[in-house]
Amino acid sequence: MLPAIEVQQVRKCYGALCALTDIDLTIYSGEFFALLGPNGAGKTTLISIIAGLALADSGLVKVMGFDVIRQYQQSRRNLGVVPQELVYDPFFSVREILKIQSGYYGISDNDAWIDEILERLDLASKADANMRALSGGMKRRVLVAQALVHKPPVIILDEPTAGVDVELRQTLWAFIRQLNRDGHTIILTTHYLEEAETLCNRVAVLKAGKLIALDTTNNLVGKMTDGNVLRLKLDPDVVPPGLQALQISHAHGVAELRIENFEQVETIIAAMRAARIHIVEMQLQQPDLEDVFVHLLSNHRKDDA
Repeated sequence: MLPAIEVQQVRKCYGALCALTDIDLTIYSGEFFALLGPNGAGKTTLISIIAGLALADSGLVKVMGFDVIRQYQQSRRNLGVVPQELVYDPFFSVREILKIQSGYYGISDNDAWIDEILERLDLASKADANMRALSGGMKRRVLVAQALVHKPPVIILDEPTAGVDVELRQTLWAFIRQLNRDGHTIILTTHYLEEAETLCNRVAVLKAGKLIALDTTNNLVGKMTDGNVLRLKLDPDVVPPGLQALQISHAHGVAELRIENFEQVETIIAAMRAARIHIVEMQLQQPDLEDVFVHLLSNHRKDDA
């Protein structure tokens, strides 16, 4: 696969504080990629450097093979960014803003694509409304439309669903999924980790300006072998002595046992049967991306200490 985004040894410091430290990252064409991290991790700084809105102190960044500094016109034509902040011009209607945005990229006849964007983002009824008259959710839809108006092959979504309703999320993700299926590269930053786990193939995690994890979503979750928990409601409410080594908690009538693989479930059931203990309810809780995220940040703090 060809690289859509190449980041090589990028460093950005503000005085003694380094927002990014020697970041190496390649995102390939057609990927749906998650860039995760806590507040202050450096995500927005990295996005700003990729978009040409900030200059790195050192390192190299390319978008679709174009250097963001030496070939900034080509790199920006290949990139659409949906910012986290609601930034808009209050003097124009939605359609006028999209036509102006098209003009920035030298596109004079873009009405058909603008109409499709408005329809897909459920903005058609607001096409002639002034931006000042729109709700926060509608304004965020317009930001998405602006980022897509020149049909960029690479799209960065910086917290696109922060503070918006469920309807917008569903509409937005249906559209973005289709764009990804059509070949667009999508880079997502979000604090809604269930979105990243559902949508993204690969995940990078930043912490304090450093890249602390980079792998497929499945691999990251799969490495959490100690995250499988079997929750049992028992009658009588007691765990046999042979299983107590697996027990991690036992309160409010529910016993929790740590298991490493699914085969252990059969062993546990057999032990319960042999001890004449009836399993009233059983639930298997598996680790998710949020568990991975918390685990990575916790281990990174220990390493720093």
